[in-house]
Amino acid sequence: MADITTGQTTASLWAAACRDFGERPFLVHLDAAGGRAEYSYARFATLIHQAAHAFLEVGVRPGSPVVLQVRNRPEMLAAFFGLTEIGAIVVPLGMGATPAELLRAYRACGAEWAVVEPHLLSTHQRLRTEAGLSAVGVLVVGDQDPNSQASGAGVWSYRELCAQQSSEPVAAPELDGRRVAELLYTSGTTAAPKGVMITHANLVFSGHYGVWQTSLRAGDRLFTTMPACHSNFQLAALTPVLVAGATLVMAEHYSASQFWTQVRRERASVVQLIAMMVRTLLLQPPTTNDTDHQLREALYFMPLSDVEKQTFESRFGLRLMNSYGSTESIGWAVTDPPVGQRRWPSVGRAGLGYEVGIFDHCGNELGPGEIGEFRIKGTPGVSLMLGYHNDPAATASALSEDGWLRTHDEGYRDEDGWFYFVDRSVNLIKRAGENVSASEVECALTSHPLIAEAAVIGVPDPIRDKAVLAYVRLQPGAELSAAEVIEHCRSRLAGYKVPSYVEFVDDFPRTDSMKIEKCRLQRAEPQCRGTDEGNH
Repeated sequence: MADITTGQTTASLWAAACRDFGERPFLVHLDAAGGRAEYSYARFATLIHQAAHAFLEVGVRPGSPVVLQVRNRPEMLAAFFGLTEIGAIVVPLGMGATPAELLRAYRACGAEWAVVEPHLLSTHQRLRTEAGLSAVGVLVVGDQDPNSQASGAGVWSYRELCAQQSSEPVAAPELDGRRVAELLYTSGTTAAPKGVMITHANLVFSGHYGVWQTSLRAGDRLFTTMPACHSNFQLAALTPVLVAGATLVMAEHYSASQFWTQVRRERASVVQLIAMMVRTLLLQPPTTNDTDHQLREALYFMPLSDVEKQTFESRFGLRLMNSYGSTESIGWAVTDPPVGQRRWPSVGRAGLGYEVGIFDHCGNELGPGEIGEFRIKGTPGVSLMLGYHNDPAATASALSEDGWLRTHDEGYRDEDGWFYFVDRSVNLIKRAGENVSASEVECALTSHPLIAEAAVIGVPDPIRDKAVLAYVRLQPGAELSAAEVIEHCRSRLAGYKVPSYVEFVDDFPRTDSMKIEKCRLQRAEPQCRGTDEGNH
């Protein structure tokens, strides 16, 4: 049986792109210092082929896992596609990964190779020595500090090595679309990360799906500040651009003060947004140029309050495309359709190639209005992940033999087939028999004009199982008491949802995709506890 991915790999996508779009711009890179570099499809393909030859020269082979710890820069993308061209397995890790997290990834995937930034070289070498890992060859991207002692055998300059290579495609063995192309480790915001196996067919499918979702065409310019190591970037920006022959505008990092200037200057037509970005953009002083842009679509992920959404759309003259999915679902399997009605706060309808249902804990599908678990049906290895690397038990728990993915996220649908996200199961706080959605409480908190950001968790309560603890980050220079925060919530939430505790923080621990890392939030002594009356 054939599908849209049959016979295709990342290498065949690039061959088609060079044939059809050779001199069109593929990548515009905006670096942190204000520099700008542009690459055509044909020019970037030569960088990919040179990287592929370089990896083969140092000993990387088909099936070899290779860690990539490189920020948003052209070398990250060239190395990514160079590795997949030779059938190796890409293991992208965030720039903020700790030594413990790096060690866990090395041991989990068995990587003997890495491509890293210069300042990370000594860390990777130390892990190799102290942890007794297999000899790890390291390619260093960028200029190495001349005073650094971290060098020696097994270390190469990525730039110099690639410059010596042929710009022709490698004579690689025939690759099957079901071959694993990368291991994407989940963000681990609430639990230990798992290695999601992404195949060549997954990457191809994500490209075609993203083209449908945003009506992407060759003339489009998709602007993203998402980390290149993350699925948001790879599966909803990079591969759709490649399939459509469009242009990817990649910023090295997100800057709220520069964002709209970059959007206007680069004539972006599609942009990626998350809640943190929306909130920080709203904090910027309004200007008469706020609606002066060419954007037609804003891919949006994660919850916002109604007030935040309406204020953003009104101020910037842009409609958010809401969606729901995960690394495991490959595409944003539930999405606002590219044309026609949208029904906020619905996250949309089932996208092309997917079936979606709401189920109870026994696996029975629920009717309209009933809250249960989102489950997504697709094809493992194509429209769904192949599974979790070296974890058959976790794979069997998440992915049924007939292609239903358990998400552990709660939601419901209406009678017309529109879906509504309630919260991730791990974010549901059981309080005296009632389910409290942490996301709902967070949206209520951030509707206060002095609250910039909030994170809500459950903490033990001797009487009611769990109490609601809210971590709050205020706007710069703002002053607000815990009692005032609780009073604000009382006017917007049922009594049992109102936080019992409020903690003020200067910032939050975050993943590389800018999500708050709730598993690292630790409870301190509460500054304020709400009274039992109306609060439990």
